[in-house]
Amino acid sequence: MNYAEFLEAVGKRAGMPAAEATNVVGATLTTLAERVSGGEARHLASQLPEELRGYLHKDVDFAEQLDLVEFLNEVGVRAGTDDDRSAEVARAVLTTLREAVSAEDLKGLESELPKDVRRLLHPLDRGIGG
Repeated sequence: MNYAEFLEAVGKRAGMPAAEATNVVGATLTTLAERVSGGEARHLASQLPEELRGYLHKDVDFAEQLDLVEFLNEVGVRAGTDDDRSAEVARAVLTTLREAVSAEDLKGLESELPKDVRRLLHPLDRGIGG
């Protein structure tokens, strides 16, 4: 997946033009990088378009654990979105990230995230009763 395709996919999922998706992609990936080990961040970055790799750069291996509310608050502050919109854009970015990386790296990422944050990696099931 190239940079334009990544932004297009995020924009479509978040209901915004791809050109506006850059901000929410950066906010979400930066917040994600703070929540995973340096090794995991490097593995993810290596599979993303070059334009996105800097958001996953870490100088330390330490991962700060935050729950879903704290994670979304950080994304919202960085992206300038309210709470409801933060969840929507974070899910759009992380669902797209899920499609862009290998199954092995996805498994590694999921193992480092709290269960409530991991849910953002999957699209919402909008089906009835689902």
